[in-house]
Amino acid sequence: MNTIVNSQPLSTKIINALLSFKPLASFAKHNARKMMMTRASKIGLDWQGKVNTLQSSCDWEEKLTEVENPSLDYPAYYLNSFHAYEKGNLAWQPAWELETAAYTVHSTIYSPTPEVSGDPTLRQKYHEVLQSKIAVSPPKILDVGCGVGLSTFALADTFKNADITGLDLSPYFLAVAKYQGEKQQRRINWLHQAGETTHLDGESLDLVSCFLVFHELPQEASRKIIEEAYRLVKPGGYFALMDMNPQSEVYQKMPRYVLTLLKSTEPFLDQYFSLDVAQTMTKVGFQHPEIIPISARHRVIITQK
Repeated sequence: MNTIVNSQPLSTKIINALLSFKPLASFAKHNARKMMMTRASKIGLDWQGKVNTLQSSCDWEEKLTEVENPSLDYPAYYLNSFHAYEKGNLAWQPAWELETAAYTVHSTIYSPTPEVSGDPTLRQKYHEVLQSKIAVSPPKILDVGCGVGLSTFALADTFKNADITGLDLSPYFLAVAKYQGEKQQRRINWLHQAGETTHLDGESLDLVSCFLVFHELPQEASRKIIEEAYRLVKPGGYFALMDMNPQSEVYQKMPRYVLTLLKSTEPFLDQYFSLDVAQTMTKVGFQHPEIIPISARHRVIITQK
């Protein structure tokens, strides 16, 4: 059942070769981050101000101990540099910046000029698909790769009576999620585990959801998460993900230099782009996966056990 990485196009091989040169990779990461912060300013987001407010809002080391699983062995891929952070997701800075970064990255999805509404609109369209495809509101939901809780809170707002668990590999993200959840008086469970091996009971969930997770995974991890989702959901339950759409015209026509900037912050992007996610779902045992575009560059894939 191993998923094979498709033969890479020449342009991808060239980009990977260029980024293997550390000074160039650092330059690309620096410029990608600079572009993000400039765009944030254009849509009225105080990037550093948000970080400063969060940083001083509580005893973060105490919050970390509340959520961290000290016996967790991190998968090797997760120790990579992600999103221009040298320590990847295992640090406070990416946790404090994630919400602002999400609003910034998604600000041009539905508008030619940056708008702060892009991120909530993207989430809304994802949940509209879930509501249209899932006949009964799911009582138990797992949000895999929940980050600082943006996707988890949005699921809770959509399925108001659901018992929801947010799972992530970063205890720093989960500490921020727990803080924000308590601030908003939400009852959500937070779990520091890998999506590939959750240690949750089999056939105990009605929906497993992944929002913008798969483009950050090597293919083997993607396959294992799909297998774990199949184990977790009850017969009749659903697995859904929302992520970039490699078949979209936007990515097909993307200039190589932009793709290089993207790849510098997303080390496994080429593996995601060459993975047939729907086929992998079918091989695992899910039925009739549907692919539904929800923006010029994003898609939902939803399937049922």
